[in-house]
Amino acid sequence: GLFLQPQLVRPLLALAAGIAYRMLPRSPTASYVTMPVTTGAVTRAVTATGSVNPVLTIIVGSYVSGVIRELHCDFNTRVEKGQVCAKIDPRPYQAAVDTARAELANAKAQLIKDQAGLTYAHVTYARDVPLVKLGYISKDALDAARSALDEANAQVTLDRAAIAAREASLHTAEINLGYTDIASPVDGTVVSRNVTIGQTVAASFQTPTLFLIATDLTRMQVDTNVSESDIGSVKEGGKASFSVESFPNRTFAATVLQVRQAPQTVQNVVTYDVVLGIDNSALLLKPGMTATARIITDARTHVLRVPDQALRFVPSNQPPSSAPTEESKTEKPQRVWTLVKGRPMPIQVVLGLDDDNYTEVLSGDLKRGDTIIVGEQRDPTTKAAGTPLHFNP
Repeated sequence: GLFLQPQLVRPLLALAAGIAYRMLPRSPTASYVTMPVTTGAVTRAVTATGSVNPVLTIIVGSYVSGVIRELHCDFNTRVEKGQVCAKIDPRPYQAAVDTARAELANAKAQLIKDQAGLTYAHVTYARDVPLVKLGYISKDALDAARSALDEANAQVTLDRAAIAAREASLHTAEINLGYTDIASPVDGTVVSRNVTIGQTVAASFQTPTLFLIATDLTRMQVDTNVSESDIGSVKEGGKASFSVESFPNRTFAATVLQVRQAPQTVQNVVTYDVVLGIDNSALLLKPGMTATARIITDARTHVLRVPDQALRFVPSNQPPSSAPTEESKTEKPQRVWTLVKGRPMPIQVVLGLDDDNYTEVLSGDLKRGDTIIVGEQRDPTTKAAGTPLHFNP
């Protein structure tokens, strides 16, 4: 047999123990991702989609029917109040005016004729009154003269009424003739034209829309649809912002002008129209653009804040707990974790406003620059236990 010298036994045993220790399965060690406590803004907002529209859009239609004979306005035409944009063929309406004017002249002539008859009836009756007293004519002849006088008076009154009716008919015909000139009722810009020369306009059942005129394109509004779950926190006068696809890298500032009370229900989803006011002095925004709006409902500035990931973090050796709800944050203190000598240690904090990225810290043993744990990583080979992986937002 092989006999080892006693002085060699101890080193060999130590070597064997070291090899065995290295071959034993080892549990992975933990490393932590940390972020600093910062100060800044915490802003809660509601997101909504909508469309950009002029503040006031005037629909210009036609009261009368006919063929479009002239067209003076087109898309983007700048118009003034009273400017004629189109003209309907006026000849049928001019003929109606001429007819009404002739009928009025006829009624006036009839009045003159009947006034002459009234004068004659007056003379006849005045002459017959003394003749009855002298016995030269009968009482019946006087009564006939009196009746003729009354008839002549009634006829003159009837003629005056007929003249008033003819004047009204003439006025109506003149108004219809005036409606053949399609004029702009306001100063503005034509944003839509729906007719061409030669087109027949039929106004029998409803007023056709010929033009849409925006009064002022330097002042626009965004009509957004806000869900009923968020509408309670939206207030008039609040700040907002939005973006459009035409300018993806630009954010436009807006103000909440109106929260309309009329609900809109589409497929059992109830939304409310929130109107945002915009300054469009640069005329970058066009009517009809799709806008993605962010309406601010509450905000804090220059407050101590922690990232929301820190509130959801729980060390692996701790019992799991549910993420804090918005109600629970203000009811009782919450915990965040920091590294003390390589080990996670809890810190009690009272939280305030949350904007889904950061949460306001109302009180607690935290200050700006402190590092808190937001995540945990397991690395079986390279990282020692409690090694922080710093992450600066």
